[in-house]
Amino acid sequence: MIPVILAGGTGSRLWPLSRTLYPKQFMTLQGDGSMLQATMKRLEGLPKSPAMIITNEEHRFIVAEQIRRIGEQLSALILEPFGRNTAPAVALAALESLKLEEDPTLLVMPADHVIGDIHNFQKAVMAAKKSADTGKLVTFGIFPTEPETGYGYIRAEGVNARNKETDGASYPVAEFVEKPNLENAQKYLQSGDYFWNSGMFLFKASRYLEELGTFQPEILKACRAAMKQTSRDLEFHRIDKAEFEACPADSIDYAVMEKTKDACVVPLDVRWNDIGSWSALWEIGGKDQNDNVILGDVINYDSHNCYVNTSDKLVATVGLKDIVVVNTKDAVLVATKDKVQDVKQIVETLKEKNRTEYYNHREVYRPWGKYDSVDMGARY
Repeated sequence: MIPVILAGGTGSRLWPLSRTLYPKQFMTLQGDGSMLQATMKRLEGLPKSPAMIITNEEHRFIVAEQIRRIGEQLSALILEPFGRNTAPAVALAALESLKLEEDPTLLVMPADHVIGDIHNFQKAVMAAKKSADTGKLVTFGIFPTEPETGYGYIRAEGVNARNKETDGASYPVAEFVEKPNLENAQKYLQSGDYFWNSGMFLFKASRYLEELGTFQPEILKACRAAMKQTSRDLEFHRIDKAEFEACPADSIDYAVMEKTKDACVVPLDVRWNDIGSWSALWEIGGKDQNDNVILGDVINYDSHNCYVNTSDKLVATVGLKDIVVVNTKDAVLVATKDKVQDVKQIVETLKEKNRTEYYNHREVYRPWGKYDSVDMGARY
């Protein structure tokens, strides 16, 4: 089994702390390591080969340094010259994996998820591998706890999403559903028929490529062409830029999982969270007596159910309820917790106005340290 970790991302949902050049998977949001490092560590104890990581040129040194710091080895660190979503990224990994082993099983995971129960996670992976070994394409479904509109949903045959006593069994997928509105999300939760789509997968490399070739042959063609002209620079694997530029963009769900007849789901009860918003960080964070999550130099008076994070100056709140406040050196976000999914609209506005705050921090992070970009600009 070869873990494939997807470490792309634009850093829009946790702005202003997360930026294009320093998205959330490289940040320490819980515990003592980055989300990427935590993803690697939760694989310890599984029977596996060294992991592959798919990232981009801009993040290559951050990835390499974070992996070096935890003493891990990689089988490949593949650099995408362009973001083309998850289906092409996994195709590149599958093609590379077939050079290393005879038809390995690929465990595909985003680098920016939180999993609280590592034991149950590994138990589910090993149970899912039995299905993958028979040619099934396995996804993992999360038991829903609320009518979440930020996740896709999966309806499975023969299992109730309220029954957590599934013991790692896999079930045929009846339907994939895109992110619903609140009314439909409430219906899904009440029915007990739907799981949250975790975005994690397990399948044989050959089966994924076979199904991709059936349903999205242009993606497979472009990825094969891009992998024929690879170059090695230190630990970095660079693919053919011109060939990959022609690759259509699509997700695994759209390209393969929604179309294949061999999709199945393994229910996953592991205290999962994809940290897709500031409210998610409030949910998993340590709270004070007023249910506030506080990070940094903060004084609260009569404030309740708030998330306040400051990496720079003192932040004081008075009489707030259900509010998110995030302060960095060059930006401050204030939002209600029920609207934090719309932070990405602020990022889009920054792009339209050609402002740099969406792209980089004033305090720039590099593997060898950090520096103030304003000071550097003044100096040079």
